[in-house]
Amino acid sequence: MKKLRGVAVGTGYFSQFQYEAWNRMKNVEIVAVSSRRLEKAQAICNQFNIPTAYDSFEEMLIVEKPDFVDIITPPETHSLFCDIAIKHKVDIICQKPLAPTYQESVALAKAIKESGVRMMVHENFRFQPWHREIKKLLDANVIGDKIHSINLRMRMGDGWQEDAYMNRQPYFREMPQLLIYETGVHFIDVFRYLIGDVSQVYSKLKTLNSNIKGEDFAWVQFEFTNGTLGFLDANRFNENTSEDPRLTFGNICLDGNKGTIRLFDDGTITIQKLGKEERVHKYLFEKINFAGDCVYNTQEHFIACLQSGKPFETDVEAYLDNIIVQDAIYMSNKKGIPVDVK
Repeated sequence: MKKLRGVAVGTGYFSQFQYEAWNRMKNVEIVAVSSRRLEKAQAICNQFNIPTAYDSFEEMLIVEKPDFVDIITPPETHSLFCDIAIKHKVDIICQKPLAPTYQESVALAKAIKESGVRMMVHENFRFQPWHREIKKLLDANVIGDKIHSINLRMRMGDGWQEDAYMNRQPYFREMPQLLIYETGVHFIDVFRYLIGDVSQVYSKLKTLNSNIKGEDFAWVQFEFTNGTLGFLDANRFNENTSEDPRLTFGNICLDGNKGTIRLFDDGTITIQKLGKEERVHKYLFEKINFAGDCVYNTQEHFIACLQSGKPFETDVEAYLDNIIVQDAIYMSNKKGIPVDVK
């Protein structure tokens, strides 16, 4: 099978993980990078042995004629870059959030559908190896055929300082919506991947660090269409005892009618059948790149689907449902009542 030629736009903090993962893929070659600041694009090219740097996104597409583009830029730029990629019939993998608002995301989904261009949202948490393994266990009914609840507790400890987020992603400090919009949406997707569609949410959001604008604390109750209940207890202010809080990003407990599955912050999964002792479930993962190499797994899925023609797990239309749940969480907090997800 031929090697696919890709290009990318974006040189921010998280882009390093994506470029490194592309470099390890044998059936892909990233041939160019663009940035408004040519020196930044050139720095990425030098670091990851990419041939050509551009300061014009459209010129890059015209000259390189790539099979796909990786858009690794802030959400307010996504529609513009996607429109240019659509114009040149280039398939797309694009960072989340898809766009600043649901309406803009719907417009982008419509443009993609009408164009025939294929597009996947780079939503990598569901591709973390522990979430893939838990999904297999649930599909095999290891803790029963009815899941009573899913609970996730996250304590990042990177947001209590006066200069919180300045060393990694300083724009976090000015975002009016932070924890749910930036991090919580990952867990919305994971919950939907593991359990199914959400029917109702009830939330309490707070800003614990007075030096930032958006929320850094969230309690969110989920009701799923299949009757399962879920709870997200997350904040970026308080710390945990994990050696690496950014490995699993939290602990998960799933209770079913035949037992319990637990995920610990070092990636360990345990199974406890009713009436039995808890045991460690053995599976393989590597602590490389980001969060169990989930970036590589995400991009590998994108390429495999491009080559096979199979649908992406996180195509644009499917991802809109995550945004609907996200917006319902903010609405619930604003109104102080449960909000149905429609």
